[in-house]
Amino acid sequence: MKKNFSIAIDGPSGAGKSTIAKTLAKELNIMYLDTGALFRALAYQALEWDINPQDEKAVSEFLQNADLDIKFINQEQRVLINEEDVTDYIRSEAVSIAASDISVHPIIRNYILIKERELAAKESFILDGRDIGTVVLPDAEVKIFLSASPEIRAKRRLIDLQKKSKESVEYDQVLADIIKRDKQDSSRETAPTKKADDAIYIDSGELTLEETVNKVKEIIIKKLILDKDK
Repeated sequence: MKKNFSIAIDGPSGAGKSTIAKTLAKELNIMYLDTGALFRALAYQALEWDINPQDEKAVSEFLQNADLDIKFINQEQRVLINEEDVTDYIRSEAVSIAASDISVHPIIRNYILIKERELAAKESFILDGRDIGTVVLPDAEVKIFLSASPEIRAKRRLIDLQKKSKESVEYDQVLADIIKRDKQDSSRETAPTKKADDAIYIDSGELTLEETVNKVKEIIIKKLILDKDK
């Protein structure tokens, strides 16, 4: 394999990007960057400070006082705002919706873009998000676009929320939120969610976690070996 490389896994909410990326990072012994957590951290802090994530002017002023930092402890990512670890508070549905709202602002996307590129330039990383292969790392050695139907993603998201949050959430609401977020993320002017031209598309709807991991891993290894031989 190449000594230093980047793997981009993009796709809509609930496609299983984070779970797949985390698993592959361990199996390939490389660092994993959850880019969505960066947006979530800022969204969480905005809500804590009663900032409307849809108000671009308010968000711009908020960003001047919110210093985002990323640390890795035993290869586990932690996100901090003004030196306070907020990692354990960013997985609620309210934060998820706010993250989608706040991410449409160019000032937020540019701020996080710089953070992502700085990290990826230092060592091998697997990153998941919505615009990694198209905007953040357009020259990534491997690009995957992972997706599934809104209904399947809603079921996965509901299970995830039930594990990570104490909030009571109904399937119909989660499905409605996913459909809304799909539309918002794919139609925004700045860095919309879309498959890179050279990304490999995988529908994980009918695949188990293990099957999806193995399929993506096979693509990664084959691609990196071919690049090495060029």
